[in-house]
Amino acid sequence: MLATKKMGIQEVFKHVGSRQTGFAFNSILNMEIERAKYSLNPFINAGAIATTSMVVSKTGDDAFEEILDFARDICNDPDLYLDQIIYHSEKRTGNLDRSLAYYMESKNMMLGDVVTSLDTYFKQCSMMVNARSLANLGAVLANGGVRPWDNKRIIPDEEAYCIKSLMMTTGLYNQSGTYSRLIGVPTKSGVGGGLMSAAPHKYGIGIFSPALDKDGNSIAGLDLLRDIFDGLELDVFD
Repeated sequence: MLATKKMGIQEVFKHVGSRQTGFAFNSILNMEIERAKYSLNPFINAGAIATTSMVVSKTGDDAFEEILDFARDICNDPDLYLDQIIYHSEKRTGNLDRSLAYYMESKNMMLGDVVTSLDTYFKQCSMMVNARSLANLGAVLANGGVRPWDNKRIIPDEEAYCIKSLMMTTGLYNQSGTYSRLIGVPTKSGVGGGLMSAAPHKYGIGIFSPALDKDGNSIAGLDLLRDIFDGLELDVFD
């Protein structure tokens, strides 16, 4: 969202794709096999690092502070913060992410400085949110890029629509197609165990349960999300 605000949606998608990879969220194989010129979507690790580098290219060393302020704004959570212990753990153990970043750097896929982009990415992965924060973020997307609590527009409706479309097709990694059929609502997972859903024109939903399946999605969270939509008999295509 911040990258599209800074660069425009057309420019962003010159540097990152919008389709599933068929590989794990932290794999480099798809880029090597296909000799890709960019990461195949912004929700896998390589794509998230590349997208972070877009923000870094516009903001420099202050990129994380801007990301944090933006996250507080869209999550309606002024207490959202960087957990230093998790950040230093991510930084200490993040060699696979470094390999992705330096591979992309060697292929001219990174727009921002690779060291700054990686550090910003590790910090971004270490922000502490709760289920309400995730629900508020989902509500902004569900409301076409407008914060429903004060009607402030954050991003254009076109960009919110694009992000929700990507959530449907790639937001749950290799299970995205299955859960698009079973749940039918744009959803993004995180390997911390969070789920953020945006039911268009209706609600945002935030769920947290840390046990993950083999693809990196919350096991109990996806079951709960399915129960919610079955129980509400919600048709997101209304």
